[in-house]
Amino acid sequence: MTKKIFWLCSFFILALYFQSVYSQFTVDLETGIAYNTLNDVRIPGDQGTLFSLADDFKSDPTIFFRAKLYYQLNERNTFFLLIAPLTIKPEGQTVKDIQFAGELFPANTYINAKYKFNSYRLSYRYRLFDWNTAELHIGFTAKIRDAEIRLTSGDLDAKKTNVGFVPLINFKFFWQFHDSFGLLLDGDALAAPQGRAEDVLLACTYDIKEKFRIKIGYRILEGGADNDEVYTFALIHYAVIGLVIRF
Repeated sequence: MTKKIFWLCSFFILALYFQSVYSQFTVDLETGIAYNTLNDVRIPGDQGTLFSLADDFKSDPTIFFRAKLYYQLNERNTFFLLIAPLTIKPEGQTVKDIQFAGELFPANTYINAKYKFNSYRLSYRYRLFDWNTAELHIGFTAKIRDAEIRLTSGDLDAKKTNVGFVPLINFKFFWQFHDSFGLLLDGDALAAPQGRAEDVLLACTYDIKEKFRIKIGYRILEGGADNDEVYTFALIHYAVIGLVIRF
């Protein structure tokens, strides 16, 4: 939690610094509750035991933080950075033997688990259409995934970490259906034979003043991979509240 707050504050301070130099920056901050409903794991993917961090263990809803920094180059072209840390800590007593990452966790063992899925993204977005009250954007995202799944029980400790690059398609649809209210669909997604990833937000927005907008909505994060090294698929739901600051 302390690290999350540190990175969030650092991100915001950096945005304020650049704001003194440029006028095209926007900061987008999110927080809320994340809840895990699907998290199937088998490591190694061809030999480990298939188990669920969502069904076989108990995990409480997790408070999350996200931060985006936008730079609008001109009316049609926008670049932005995203920092999206996420850690869920399920725990419980397994009812079966679990072979995981080279360790055997016997049945009826109480296990503390950790599921980390931090995401760092650089995106480019192009505005395709701009109607009177609606606009459509499309682009691409370069995502760095910092993931870890870990099981511990007494002297037993096993984990699988992965840091990798994931290309995604970025999209945004925004409809200003009232002077102050809007509807936002915003996300990254891509499916390939190696796996898939979707991170999509549906939210209602309200403009407090010219430079401030709040949003309340629902985000879904889903995806995973199936290969000899890992089998892992997760589905995480977010209740989102956010603040957008335009400089």
